[in-house]
Order: sequence, then C-alpha cells, then structure tokens
Amino acid sequence: MKGSFMSNANPVLYKREGAYIPRVAAVHDLCGYGKCSLGVAIPVLSAAGCDVCPVPTSLFSAHTRFPKFYMHDTTDMLASYLDAWVDEGIELDAVYSGFLGAAEQVASIQRLYREHPKALRIVDPVMGDGGSMYPTYTQELCDAMRGLVDGADVLTPNLTEASILTGIEYAGQDLSDDQVKAYLDALLAMGAKTVVLKGVVRGDGQIRNYVAVSGEKDASVTEISSELLPYMLHGTGDLFASALLAALMCGRGLTDACTFAGIFVRDAMQITREQPDFEVRGVSFESVLGEITQLLK
Repeated sequence: MKGSFMSNANPVLYKREGAYIPRVAAVHDLCGYGKCSLGVAIPVLSAAGCDVCPVPTSLFSAHTRFPKFYMHDTTDMLASYLDAWVDEGIELDAVYSGFLGAAEQVASIQRLYREHPKALRIVDPVMGDGGSMYPTYTQELCDAMRGLVDGADVLTPNLTEASILTGIEYAGQDLSDDQVKAYLDALLAMGAKTVVLKGVVRGDGQIRNYVAVSGEKDASVTEISSELLPYMLHGTGDLFASALLAALMCGRGLTDACTFAGIFVRDAMQITREQPDFEVRGVSFESVLGEITQLLK
C-alpha cells in the first residue's frame, strides 16, 4: 500500500454452518436479453449454494446498452409482493440490491431491512458509469439511493456512483491515493460499514479496487489490483458484486471475496471476447461458474 492507507480489511461477514443453504433476496431488474442484474445474480449465487429469492424492480426486453429496449416499472406490485412473503413467513440471510426502476423502490428495500434486521445488507448502487447516469435514471432516483448507504454492510460503487452518492466531482478513473481516500471517507461517513470502491485505472495495465472497513478512529483500507483487459463489457459490475456476495456467503473474508470476484470477472471477460456480438451482449460467465462452486469446498 502507498500513502496513508492501512491493510487487513478482511472481516468475515457471514458464517456458513454445515449444509444450511442461506436465503438471499436479490432486488434487481430482469433483462430478457443481455447479461446483467437478475440474469447474473441468480446463477452466480445459486452456484454458491444460495437460495436466491428475486424481487424484480423492473422488466427489460434488453439491457440499456442496446439502442432500443422496453422497460416495465414494477413499483406498483412490490408492496403486495412483499406482503405475500410476510404471510409465508419467509426468512432472509441477506438482502442484495442493485438496479432500481423508481425512487419509491428504495422504501421496499428499507422495508426488507426492517422485517429482516439480521440479514446482511449488500448495496450495489447501480446508477451510472463513465461519469454519466444510466438513461432510465433521474436525479430523484439517485438522491433516493443515498438512503441505502447508511447501514450498508457492503457498499460497492464504481467511481461514477461514488461521485453521485457523495457529491464529489467526478474526475475520471486515474485517481491519486488522496482522491480515493476522500471518496472512501465520505462514503463511510454516510454510514456504510464497509465500502468496495471499484475501477481506479492509472495507465499501468492494472485496475484497482479498494476495500475500506470503518473503524473507531481510522478506516482500514486495502488496495487490490488485477490485470486490466483492453476492452469494456456491459454487466461486469453486476457480475463482480454477485461473485463478491457469493464468496461472502461461503464464509470468505471481505478482501478475499473482493480478490476472488476480480479474478472471476476477468476470467469471464476473456471467454466473452470469443462470443459473437460480445461488445453489447454482456459478460459471458456461464462456462466459468465452476469457480463459484469451488467456494463451497
């Protein structure tokens, strides 16, 4: 590590016991074509031996990288959907949220927190990339997303999302240690218990993620770097967060889980490049799911 960062940010957030299968509410959108959101979370977490309970925040014909797509907002159904869960007495071990269809959906996630106070809270604040919000997002929705930061056991923003959440001006991907620390300090001050800040690129062929764990005095921060591939793909953020959670639910420490997720995404990206129309279809992870199942051993 360089600068004022400290290491050893590797807390174990979930203890897997015996043959028990943990239950995870995945609060994401569902795309009919293109690999992201629930289409990623369900198979990845299932491969890690989790019972994935989808809460669809919207339905898309295809993801938003395509020039034309249909979106159906599911906000109006969520209250009855979750009421039925209460009637069934469903218990949850984790609540994992991502892309939202409307600002009002934040209240549904906060309801799950109230009804399942012991569940791990994983917040992937999917709002944008490259300095811009996604086309279906509004400022109102981004403002509402800030309500999920306080109390998040793990918050996984990219640099664009960290900028939106904190109000710190987006300065691209080539950040100094001091700039990284400013983001991490601000997010922890907003109430996140741990933060995984993704996507720092400094022109040396590496991509860096930073794991920060709140402490009584100073945060413990670990830098994790891996090979930067010479192309970008849609859905890698969803895949990273899902693989990270998969490792956590298998009892891995946070830094170990972050390292695993980075390797898993890289391996999937390398396979993706061999697929037709790989630039828009999304990251092809299916043939490397065995790496997820190995977490159970």
